[in-house]
Amino acid sequence: MEPIKEIEIPNGVIGNVFGKLDENIRKIENAFSVNIVNRGDNIVIMGKTGADKAEAVLRKLTALANKGEQIKEQNVNYLIASLEDEGFHEIEKLADETICMTISGRMVKPKTLGQKTYVDLIKKNTIVFSVGPAGTGKTYLAMAMAITAFRNNNVNRIILTRPAIEAGEKLGFLPGDLQQKVDPYLRPLYDALYDIMGAESFQKNFEKNLIEVAPLAYMRGRTLDNSFIVLDEAQNTTPEQMKMFLTRIGFNSKVVVTGDITQIDLPEGKKSGLKEAIKILDNIEDIGISMLTAKDVVRHPLVQKIINAYEKYSAKEVYKKKRVYIHKRTDSRKFKG
Repeated sequence: MEPIKEIEIPNGVIGNVFGKLDENIRKIENAFSVNIVNRGDNIVIMGKTGADKAEAVLRKLTALANKGEQIKEQNVNYLIASLEDEGFHEIEKLADETICMTISGRMVKPKTLGQKTYVDLIKKNTIVFSVGPAGTGKTYLAMAMAITAFRNNNVNRIILTRPAIEAGEKLGFLPGDLQQKVDPYLRPLYDALYDIMGAESFQKNFEKNLIEVAPLAYMRGRTLDNSFIVLDEAQNTTPEQMKMFLTRIGFNSKVVVTGDITQIDLPEGKKSGLKEAIKILDNIEDIGISMLTAKDVVRHPLVQKIINAYEKYSAKEVYKKKRVYIHKRTDSRKFKG
């Protein structure tokens, strides 16, 4: 007889936990090769090897639902993927931490343990580097923390910057002055500001110079006091640009540097300032480094699959190159012998 697990899910949240057309339950059943049925007040889980795991995931989903979380596919996928992680037992605490509210009334909060660690590092340190693939919330959470600090009067202004790596020939063909030419590169930062603050509030603070959105080149020669500064797409800085930026920091300022070291667009032969900085500045007090992974992706579930596929492909290519190198070295030694 198959092992059976029973748990009770309150009527008020059972629809949220099960999902539309029981899609959450189907996903759990497929992940752990179990059958889940609703019998009266109890949920019964039947399966030879996966009943315990399915029960653990269902209990976490129920805990999140009890705290008012709207259960989405991302929640289910994340719990399944994180089952063996050390912090799995604390996942429901993610529902307790709200960073801020968007203009539409949506709560901005960390959705994974990796994101929570990232947010905690920002709170504790003057400088934080956040490295991870697309969709992990690096930029958006940094913006939310910056806006929260600004609203709470912890800083006097917000400065958002990105390297415009194509600031040579291509920008020259765009119409308008320099600010208009670099605006397309800064558009993702504007989008996040509009989503959280609203266009009217942003425009008002922008006109007062309390919010500045500018290319990295504008930072040279400045000292930035009482500011929350976000450097986005930092993988496309050179070591010289990164050093210049980090030495602009003044008193009572906080800095978040975000980037994806798998998407470096610098010319061939140029080193990434982000990759170098996290090596040089590791283990320095008051500097935090957050390494997000595919598990922390909170966009469409397909994004996580794409990232995993690329990572596997890259690992295979590295392995092939090593094999070719070893083979050539072996042949060379035979020839010399």
